[in-house]
Amino acid sequence: MRVESELLLEEVWSSPDKIKELQKAKSEILETVQPVDSLLDKVHYLEESSHLLYEEGGEIFLDEFKNELDMLKQEIDGIELKILLSGELDKNNAIITIHPGAGGTESQDWAQMLMRMYIRWAERHGFKVDIADLQPGDEAGIKGTTFTIVGQYTFGYLKGEAGIHRLVRISPFDANKRRHTSFSAVLVYPEIKDDITVEIKEDDLKIDTFRASGAGGQHVNKVSSAVRITHIPSGVIVACQTERSQHRNKELAMRILKSRLYDISVHEREKKMDTIKGDKKGISWGNQIRSYVLQPYRLVKDHRSGSEAGNVDAVLDGDIDFFIKAFLASGASSA
Repeated sequence: MRVESELLLEEVWSSPDKIKELQKAKSEILETVQPVDSLLDKVHYLEESSHLLYEEGGEIFLDEFKNELDMLKQEIDGIELKILLSGELDKNNAIITIHPGAGGTESQDWAQMLMRMYIRWAERHGFKVDIADLQPGDEAGIKGTTFTIVGQYTFGYLKGEAGIHRLVRISPFDANKRRHTSFSAVLVYPEIKDDITVEIKEDDLKIDTFRASGAGGQHVNKVSSAVRITHIPSGVIVACQTERSQHRNKELAMRILKSRLYDISVHEREKKMDTIKGDKKGISWGNQIRSYVLQPYRLVKDHRSGSEAGNVDAVLDGDIDFFIKAFLASGASSA
């Protein structure tokens, strides 16, 4: 490997920045190559073992072979998905913010259903979820939430979830059992690593402390540990209240603010490019990216890729890889 050869050069070791750059490149190459090598080893093993199925009594191995093939298919799907993730920040953690639309309890309940869907997706993939802010609804659901899904490529996987999500169902909060349509907005942006500089001036910040809401016992009731940071020039507001320490809540809020401001700067650059390439179709309220219909029929449809799924319960339980892959494969993320 050329990178390994360069790492052995004496002049390289005298440059910490060059070492860091090459080690990062080596890590990225291994992340791509090792899963493929592992996959090929498993294919060769199954090929060499397949003769057992044709021997006397070989049928006892059939179920085991089927399971191995199913696992192989899942691994291949995972590798194909990663190939589609070529963005600079696709490997980063994903920060998700969910806001219910107009409609009170109905929309707040839908926002909580979406939050659960993404948390269940994370659990299916073995990713960690850190909740920074959670505002309970007055009767049910949530008024808003911000959480980070920690894991490689989580931003790349979930960036296509940003937009308006629409739910159609018989409302459980309507005594007359009428059909309701609810909207919730999902924001997805990458958690920014320390190697990316985002300038934030202290004078541009307004920092407030308050008592956290929700569970937490006497500590929540007596100590103003929650932190709300307002970035005055942009108007971005970030709150964090899930940690017991005010210092820790401030640290998490600053990390999220840094990611939000970086995301804004990226979008501003993209808008400038749009004036050259032509306007894109923007995401606006009512311009939903996906509809989840529970009544009068059951269907989830992504309006960008055209992909559909009839098992609504599975989708709401976090089985959204089908939509993620369809969105990435359609090229919508770079259109």
